[in-house]
Amino acid sequence: MFGLPLEISILLILCIIAVMAFEFINGFHDTANAVATVIYTNSLKPTHAVIWSGIWNFIGVNVGGIAVAMGIVNLLPTEVLVDQNMAHSISMILALVLTAIIWNLGTWYFGIPCSSSHTLIGSIFGVGIAYMLIPGNHDIALNWNKVKDIGLSLLISPVFGFGLALLLMMLLKKTVKNKKIFDEPSKKKAPPMWIRAILVLTCTSVSFSHGSNDGQKGVGLFMLILIGIVPTYFAINTNSSPQKLMSDVQSVEKHIDKIDFKTVSYVKQSTLGVIRHQIDTMKMVLTNTPTFKHLKDKRTFELRKDIILICKETDNILKTEFGEPKINLTENEKKDLKSSLKNLKDYTEYAPKWVILLISLSLGLGTMVGWKRIVVTIGEKIGKSHLTYSQGASAEIIAASTIGVSTWLGLPVSTTHVLSSGVAGAMVSGKGLKNLRKGTVRSIAIAWIITLPITIVLSGGLFLLFRWIWA
Repeated sequence: MFGLPLEISILLILCIIAVMAFEFINGFHDTANAVATVIYTNSLKPTHAVIWSGIWNFIGVNVGGIAVAMGIVNLLPTEVLVDQNMAHSISMILALVLTAIIWNLGTWYFGIPCSSSHTLIGSIFGVGIAYMLIPGNHDIALNWNKVKDIGLSLLISPVFGFGLALLLMMLLKKTVKNKKIFDEPSKKKAPPMWIRAILVLTCTSVSFSHGSNDGQKGVGLFMLILIGIVPTYFAINTNSSPQKLMSDVQSVEKHIDKIDFKTVSYVKQSTLGVIRHQIDTMKMVLTNTPTFKHLKDKRTFELRKDIILICKETDNILKTEFGEPKINLTENEKKDLKSSLKNLKDYTEYAPKWVILLISLSLGLGTMVGWKRIVVTIGEKIGKSHLTYSQGASAEIIAASTIGVSTWLGLPVSTTHVLSSGVAGAMVSGKGLKNLRKGTVRSIAIAWIITLPITIVLSGGLFLLFRWIWA
């Protein structure tokens, strides 16, 4: 496979199976949140609900783009992904995937709504931190700008879920005249058709948004594997050609050369020098390269680094800080430069269609099993009263909206935390905080708090153990 030795090919297959297993577990762990209301309110039978949700998760992965996936990939600096020793790359991948699987299964078994996103991020953090402990390395191997963005996303989204669901419930109580929607569901009787339609629609929305966000995390993991183990084929998008890449690089160079040093700060003058040097380096390599297959692993990896650096630093040049003079490019020239940068990013920010298909199948199939434990927690154990039609719909509307916005921004967010906090906010709208079951809320909060430290320690420990075994 890909010209790798037999033992490395076997490990590559095991890594791919592990990622698909993670996404399968993600399906029945997280998607129970999407089907909780329609099952609990008897709007759909469980079998119909999970199949319907699985279909929309599958669709969400396939049409949701790859911005979140690239956010996952870019958490780790490029040099960490490609190691001279192939076993080291495999150690990293197995450590973070196995950690995510172990913690997801554990929290599912105890019926605790825990975030797969949180789990995966903690696993990646663990590998990045453990990297510092390897002889010769002194820095934590994490992209701190991405860490900050994703950390804020995971921290703020549950607060949004709670607050917005509370406000939506208050608005519904003042505006909706038919009070049937505020009833608790009958254990045997289905709700009126109009209520069923609302709940099925909100379930569909959460399932689709879950696929478009959480499914991308699996795609990101898959790309970490492919970039780390077979960079010649996947470090850059080889569906194009060196000649096309050369053209895109020259397009960026044309605009960079127009920038007058006098119109930028001293720091940006240095940055312009770095960009021009990287462009010259890429042109030297691409001039003598008929196809990407003629490049060695290391050179393909270096091209990836060059593209990422050029795009990042050029974006910084285009940002005008307070008190800085504007660069001497017209708005049309800036627009053309941004378009050229986008073309360059397409070489590193991509995922093959077969990867997206495998992940969407894993997530969709996982959705169809294992839902019951989480459904009971969502429906009966967060609040002291049972979940009403309006509370379920409100929580899901807010969850779908929050996840959709996060996907658009390219940020991973926790479906579990957003929906659970939305249910809590909806419960509070009626009888205040006293309507929450402190034990369940405490369990969810504790899981939220301890997920990061546990997954960081476990992932980092496994990474160091595997590297020692395969040293």
